[in-house]
Amino acid sequence: MINYENVISKVAGNIPPSGIRKFFDIVSEMKDAISLGVGEPDFVTPWPIREAGIQALERGKTHYTSNAGTIELRREIAGFLKRKYALTYDPNSEIIVTVGGSEAIDVTLRALLEPGDEVLIPEPSFVCYKPCTALAGGIPVPIVTEEKDNFRLTKEKLLEKITPKTKVLILPFPNNPTGAIMEKEDLEEIASVLRDTNIIVLSDEIYSELTYNGKKHVSFASIDGMWERTVTINGFSKAFAMTGWRLGFAAAPRPLAQVMYKIHQYAIMCAPTVSQAAAVEALRNCDDDVENMCREYNHRRRILVDGFRKMGLSCFEPEGAFYVFPNISSLGYSSEEFAQKLLEEEKVAVVPGNAFGQSGEGFVRCSYAYSIENIKEALRRIASFVERHKK
Repeated sequence: MINYENVISKVAGNIPPSGIRKFFDIVSEMKDAISLGVGEPDFVTPWPIREAGIQALERGKTHYTSNAGTIELRREIAGFLKRKYALTYDPNSEIIVTVGGSEAIDVTLRALLEPGDEVLIPEPSFVCYKPCTALAGGIPVPIVTEEKDNFRLTKEKLLEKITPKTKVLILPFPNNPTGAIMEKEDLEEIASVLRDTNIIVLSDEIYSELTYNGKKHVSFASIDGMWERTVTINGFSKAFAMTGWRLGFAAAPRPLAQVMYKIHQYAIMCAPTVSQAAAVEALRNCDDDVENMCREYNHRRRILVDGFRKMGLSCFEPEGAFYVFPNISSLGYSSEEFAQKLLEEEKVAVVPGNAFGQSGEGFVRCSYAYSIENIKEALRRIASFVERHKK
């Protein structure tokens, strides 16, 4: 008999399962349950995008593309980054089309990290950063962001964590799970710390198109002197409601992009061909669809924030992504206990805040990528739960 404990990688074996999926898996088996747990748009991919994918199949576009992605799509991505965020990338050598934004994150970290290199990760934040860092041989170093700072990364917090071993800073804004954003002046403060270092920034901008209150996303690579040290990551899952198409991209200075390309080439070959054809249509002709979805998210956002505040829970107002992050600590339960009891008693699934780092303890994440009907019913049930458990 093989002793699997002796053959499985210790790094991989010690990675905890996703705290997001745990409650999703439970609720999928529970009758009449409502989930506010998964960060997936409830919108169907806009018809013009689906039609472009269908036409690609009908024309027999079922073969490999160039490893980096079709040049047609890379040109559209370069155009998108230019017109939206004033970023200039060569589509021939500085853009790689990936299997979702998650692959782009993984490839970036593997291209940069040596064993023992430190990666600074503002938290709470997306669950994949720590595992991907560990799998690439790096050491994750959390930087706590706080509600009193609107969950933004501050210059002071960054300076506290930089050491001679610091190799990468991840900038996860707009943020999952808090919905926090970084405005231009915030980014300039961060840039002032990095200018005289060799620290590379992985800027995960997957929610860049989903901002509210008149705020527009600012890409970190557009800040003076930051383009040369930034890998900009984005994709189609959130803004274009294309989660199942599995398509993202990374844009980076050529020396970095060349190494990332080699890893992608050997591990993945290329992103799905049909998805790439659909993404060309998304970037060319679907700005209005994105705006309409964003408008609807904004309406839902207000309902959720107001709903939590009416039941007496402190709730930071998110200005990006599609999540709210209410503070449930006044009830005396841990995030995990709150989520478990809420699911058992009211059949509503939320994600414990500590799934996104220990600084998320005392909070839960609720997605508003769900119908208003479901959101209102979920709020009714949560209000009943909160009233029953008030200390």
